[in-house]
Formats: sequence, C-alpha cells, structure tokens
Amino acid sequence: MFGFDTLDLSRAQFAMTAIFHILWPILTISLSLFLFVVEALWLRTSDPVYYRHARFWSKLLVLNFAVGVVSGIPLEFQFGTNWAPFSHHSGQFIGNILGFEGAMAFMLEAGFIGVMMFGWGRVPKGVHLFATGMVALGSSISSFWIMVANSWMQTPAGVRVVDGKIIVTDYVAAIFNPDMAWAVGHMWVAAVETGLFVIAGISAWYMFKRREPAFFARSFKLALMLLLVIAPLQVWLGDSSGVDVFKTQPAKGAAIEGHWHTNRDGEGAAWSLLAWPNQAEQKNDWSLEVPGMLSVIATHSATGKITGLADIARADQPPALPLLYYAFRAMAGIGMWFVLLAFWTFVAWRKVGGRVQEFVRNRKLLLAWVLTIPLPYIAVECGWIVREVGRQPWVVYGLLRTRDAVSDVAAHAVAGSMLMFFVFYIVLFATFFVFAKKWLQRGPDVTLLPPHASHAVGALLQARR
Repeated sequence: MFGFDTLDLSRAQFAMTAIFHILWPILTISLSLFLFVVEALWLRTSDPVYYRHARFWSKLLVLNFAVGVVSGIPLEFQFGTNWAPFSHHSGQFIGNILGFEGAMAFMLEAGFIGVMMFGWGRVPKGVHLFATGMVALGSSISSFWIMVANSWMQTPAGVRVVDGKIIVTDYVAAIFNPDMAWAVGHMWVAAVETGLFVIAGISAWYMFKRREPAFFARSFKLALMLLLVIAPLQVWLGDSSGVDVFKTQPAKGAAIEGHWHTNRDGEGAAWSLLAWPNQAEQKNDWSLEVPGMLSVIATHSATGKITGLADIARADQPPALPLLYYAFRAMAGIGMWFVLLAFWTFVAWRKVGGRVQEFVRNRKLLLAWVLTIPLPYIAVECGWIVREVGRQPWVVYGLLRTRDAVSDVAAHAVAGSMLMFFVFYIVLFATFFVFAKKWLQRGPDVTLLPPHASHAVGALLQARR
C-alpha cells in the first residue's frame, strides 16, 4: 500500500506505538519514587508542606499512569498480530519475561495505586507510605523486566536454535546477558532523570510566574539536589553503554559514529564530530573529524581498533544511517546540557544563599528549566531510535532477522490498524493535555492539612459549637 509492504508498515506501527507509550512509564517510575521520598519526609518531619507536595504531584502521577496503561495495550498485542513468527521463535524467553513483568510489576502498581490515591485518612500513615513504595517498586520492576527482554534481543545469551526455534538452555545467562546491566541502569536512570526535570521544570514555571514560590522552591531544590548526582551518573552510564556496544554490536557502533573503515594497527580511529553518512556510497559525504578520538571514546584506548561499516556485509548494516547518527548526537548533547544546567543552577542557588525571593529574580535561569522540560523525553526517544534501529536488520541480534519475524498479513490491514492507533493516541494525548492544563492552572492547595490535623481541627470546631 502506497509503496510500503507489510514489513515496513509493521515496523512503522510498532515504532509509532512504542514512541508514544514510552512517554508515560518513564514519568511514572520517577514520580512514584519522588512521591515516596516526599511522603517519607513528611512522616519524619511532620512538615505539612511535604504532605501538600505529595497530594499535588500524585495527581500528575495518576493521570500519567492511566494514559500509560491504555497506550501500552496495543504495543503488546502486536507481538501476536504483526510479529507472530517472532513470538513463535523466541516466545519461550520473551513470553515468560513479559509474563513476569505483568505478574510482578503491573499487578503490584495497579493493586496499590488505589490505596495511594484514596487512602489518605482512611489507612494509617505508615500503610499509606508502604502503598506508595509498592507503586514505586512495581514501576521499577516493570522497567527491569522490559529491559531484560530488550537487552536479550540485543545480545542473546543462554539459548540455542533447534529447528529454527530459539530454546532457552540457561535462564540465568539469558536474563543476565551482556547488555542487561547497562540497559537496565541506563534506562532506569533516564526515567528518574526525566521525572526530576519535569518536577524541577514545572516548579520553575510556577516560580517564574511568582505563584507560590516558597512552596515550589521546596520541590525545585529537592529535584536539583538529586540531579546533581543523577545527571553526571547518566553521562557515565551512557559512555559505558556505548563502549559495550562497540564490543557486542560493532555494526551499530560504527553506524552511530559514521565510521566506515577499520583503523590500522597502532593508529587511532578518527571521530567525526559532524558528518553526513551515505550508505549507498559507503562513505560520509562530508565530515568534521578529530584524529584518533573515536578509539579513545569507544575503547578508552588511543589505538583501539574500531570495525568500519564498509568491512561489514551490506546485508548486516543498520538502515537509516543519518537518523542513527544524529539521534545519538542529540541524546548525548542533551545529556551534557543537563549536567551543565544542574551545576549552573547549583552555583546560582548558593550565590543567593538559598533565599527564594532572590533566586526567583534569575528569570532566564528559570525559563531555561521550563524550556528544558521536553528535552529528557526527546533524549529518551532518540536513545530508543539508536537502540532499536541500530539493531536492524535483526530482531534478535545474530539469530533472527526482522524480515523473518513479521506476520503474513495484508499490508492494507496493517495500514488500517496503524491509522486507528494514530487517531486513538491523538485523542489520548489531547485528553491528557486538557486535564494536565487544568491541574497546572489550579495549582497546589497550600492550606491543605494532613488527615490527623484536619480531624483535630474538625473536632475542635465541633466542640466549640
């Protein structure tokens, strides 16, 4: 249909649903952890400001969680509708792992989120904190199992192929495959980082508007203190993950760096700061290079050998090289900006001695935080483009090609379902936007009292009557 076959359309549909869905669980992971922290601080200090923060930010969490659940359903169904051969060949592992995710993680989140939202004043404070912790734990466990499944597709281990079917011989080796630790760590920290920038950015917006600056300075400062650790940690994880890619997936590594020719022994590979890869000609049309730097970046050695794309069979090279090349640079550049912004803000905060009224005069700095809100989402999407497109033409690296994993369905059927999902996701996003806008406009209730305090005030008023 329109020149696209079933494989192209199925890949496009899965990409569309994955790109939309990933926006929501990353914020659920981070917001639930943040809520657990502020609620624990409330129990420890009895400061009602922390309680008000918990009530305010939990509304965004529930709204985000609802869209995430609904948008994820079409994603998993595609394993059976669009990618049935993939499910048949690798279902012994992938099916079990996704089952673990549903039973261990999603059920934990879904079971306790109701207590977290509606249990205020109805269950003891410790029980409520436990429920919030279970939501946070469930979302993190979900991330773990999803990344286990995906990392195994990147670096399959603990299996053998029997009659074209992938059989698990060692579940421990399959779960703890070579990519697993970096994949889980990098994705989980990316999720935490995303939420912290959303919290800090929204807090900066309120301070920029001079709406309850003292209240939002509390959430802004807490997010900033965590980002001073998280942002540099994510850069290190990204660098270490990149080094691992050059070991386990040399074609992907060469593609994201526009590296075409293997460097000779004793010589470092040049790093292209900017270039335009041309796969048809097997070269870069133009390139701004730093001699020897790619070996340092990719192997942490001045003369480390980097396999060039031209030395890899064309059938095994990833597609869409300019997309891969610049998606990687966008992700890395955004990560560096996060570190710079966090430390720039820390210096500015220290300069005014933490005095809120003086800090809010930094209008450009606050605006920078507001404008940064979309960037962690862009970085995550770029990271997934690098990860998934860079794995092509394999769906299970080295074992199952993508062309052999697609279902034998009509192209117009895939196009029709893709259009349906597209419209559905627009409606979902518009609905989220409307409710989120109302939540932002309403703002926090800074007079809200914790349950025990409100009960005490009510009893006192009743006694006076």
